[in-house]
Amino acid sequence: MSTPNDPIPTDRRADSPALPGTQARRRVMAALRHPSRNQLMSALLVGLLGFAMVTQVTSYQARDAYSGLRASELVQVLNGLNVENRRAEQEVSKLEKDKDRLLNSTRKSQVAVDAAKEEAITLGILAGTLPAQGPGLRITVTNQANRLTLNHLLDGIQELRDAGAEAMEFNDTVRVVASTWFDSNESGIVVDGRRLSSPYIIDVIGDPETLGPALQVPGGFVFDVESDQGTVKIEQLDKVVVGSIITLKSPDFAQPDSGQ
Repeated sequence: MSTPNDPIPTDRRADSPALPGTQARRRVMAALRHPSRNQLMSALLVGLLGFAMVTQVTSYQARDAYSGLRASELVQVLNGLNVENRRAEQEVSKLEKDKDRLLNSTRKSQVAVDAAKEEAITLGILAGTLPAQGPGLRITVTNQANRLTLNHLLDGIQELRDAGAEAMEFNDTVRVVASTWFDSNESGIVVDGRRLSSPYIIDVIGDPETLGPALQVPGGFVFDVESDQGTVKIEQLDKVVVGSIITLKSPDFAQPDSGQ
């Protein structure tokens, strides 16, 4: 038999019913931690319903803003909107035209830059300030009997120029351009101050089908050299490299024509 001061057995306290408020809180917490599919669907439907109500209220408010206006005031509002719309369209059109004008200007500027670069390269090759490569000929002239003169080589250079030679070089060292000067002495020829001796090797860039026959016409360069017991060897090459360049000097007297 137990006395009033004896402790209550553990199994009896576990079987005692919980308070109603405590059970409700436990159910709410369990539902928040592990919501069921029906609960999730219900929450989604409540959210969509709230969004629809807000949208409808906003629409009603917009209509209410114009509901109290008279017909003449509505016409003025409409006219104002039309004016703003036309102004916006004009601004868009102006911006489109500005964009097109800028694009065209950029393209024209780029075309001008590209053309200037191409012209500078062309002038550099022709003037001898840039190295060049391309198809052409390698001509080897040998003065076997020591009877060849400077005039033989000058005739050959002129015939090559007349046939469309675009770049020429002697013995891989001297670039031949319009201002190149020639001289001769007992040991050979002098080209732009450099003494060269036989064999003379001329690298020339141009159409090999045109350059070769130009040297071999009756009474031409090859005929004259062989007549003085020299030899001429002509090789057609797909790639001839003219690597030597010259440094241009500024003119002392010539100036650009102002077009007056």
